[in-house]
Amino acid sequence: MNKITPRISWQELFFQFVLYILVLLFYSFDRNDPGITLAQLIFFLVYACASVFITYYLMPKFLYNKKYWHFFGFVVLVLLIVIIAEELLEVVFYPGTPRANFAGIYFAIFDVLPIIAILSGFKFAWDAIGKQSEVEKLKTTMQESELQFLKSQINPHFLFNNLNNLYSYAIELSPKTPTIILELSSVLRYMLYECKERFVPLSKEIEQLENFTQLNELQIEERGKVSFKATAIKPGYQIAPLILLVFIENAFKHSQSGQSSNIRIDVDIKMVGDTLHFNCKNNFQPITETENLTKGIGLDNVKKRLQFLYPNAHELKINETPHQFEVDLKMELQKISLK
Repeated sequence: MNKITPRISWQELFFQFVLYILVLLFYSFDRNDPGITLAQLIFFLVYACASVFITYYLMPKFLYNKKYWHFFGFVVLVLLIVIIAEELLEVVFYPGTPRANFAGIYFAIFDVLPIIAILSGFKFAWDAIGKQSEVEKLKTTMQESELQFLKSQINPHFLFNNLNNLYSYAIELSPKTPTIILELSSVLRYMLYECKERFVPLSKEIEQLENFTQLNELQIEERGKVSFKATAIKPGYQIAPLILLVFIENAFKHSQSGQSSNIRIDVDIKMVGDTLHFNCKNNFQPITETENLTKGIGLDNVKKRLQFLYPNAHELKINETPHQFEVDLKMELQKISLK
């Protein structure tokens, strides 16, 4: 098992140096006798050494590795050593005083404990802040990795569906095969080379959605009608790529799965203020032994991406009736940032 050993940065060393100076000034402050005496400096150095030992050795070795009994046991031992050292120094610097002739354990604890607690406590707080920062970075990295994984699932999912359709046209020697290949190439080029960023221009995404719709419309031929409308699309906005495409892809897939005629797919995209309104409707014929239309890799995928990329900034409604499937999505978009 790897031991947890926090790294020491120059910022931490500078912070600790300033902290020790401030605590020393506070410890030695006397309104009637300003200045730091040799005795006060020696006493404080003892406290400082004990604090350094606790914070830079005992805490990383025991406390951060969850060996709590070892840590508290050694801390008590260190405090006893400091108290004994303080009593001996009392005899040296203040001979004949009542305290030098008295064990003074009770009073020594209240001398030693606050200063060591302050010095050690600030170090513990520093490490806690650093640990929280590392956790946040790790969380962000994990989210980015999952987003990339979810996005990578779309390409093979889309490619698998369209290659099956292309295979059917190739067997039939359909004259539309070259057109389908060109459309497929255009959409794949966009997916592979222009969707690497977290966000893409909205206008570019809408353009590819229209290309994708035309690509799939070729497969319907005379079996139904497809409508694609994009109105009031404002320039200068950005959107996460391939989110809307999943809904359109599912509309085509489910409409054709059990229906040979009267296919109807309507896609309507518009902007109201900073909010994008996306609505996609498709009819379908229920098929036995099929999964619920709200399930599957594509829709589960896009729901997770929406949670990651648009938390509290989107509203997704999926309505299913016996013969119609409707997706209504509202997304608050941001303008393209100029770097």
